[in-house]
Amino acid sequence: MEFTHRENQIALYSDSSELLAEITFPYIDSETVNIDHTFVDVSLRGQGIAGKLMVELVRELESRKLKAVPTCSYAVEWFSRHQEYSGLLK
Repeated sequence: MEFTHRENQIALYSDSSELLAEITFPYIDSETVNIDHTFVDVSLRGQGIAGKLMVELVRELESRKLKAVPTCSYAVEWFSRHQEYSGLLK
């Protein structure tokens, strides 16, 4: 499984370029992003894809030295279960 990283999106596409899963995180300011959307296609639900997107996002935040404000309900819940990443939150 290979995720595509863009400036404000991490996504998974099918071989035919169909969007299968994504997390979006637009900038609030130059040092902070808003984790505002998580999507997983019904065909992939229940396989831990959203959690894998979050792990990819955490790595992205760390490498770019960004802080995050989660407003997507999944991201809010994920961070509450993964306190070890609380230092990434603003």
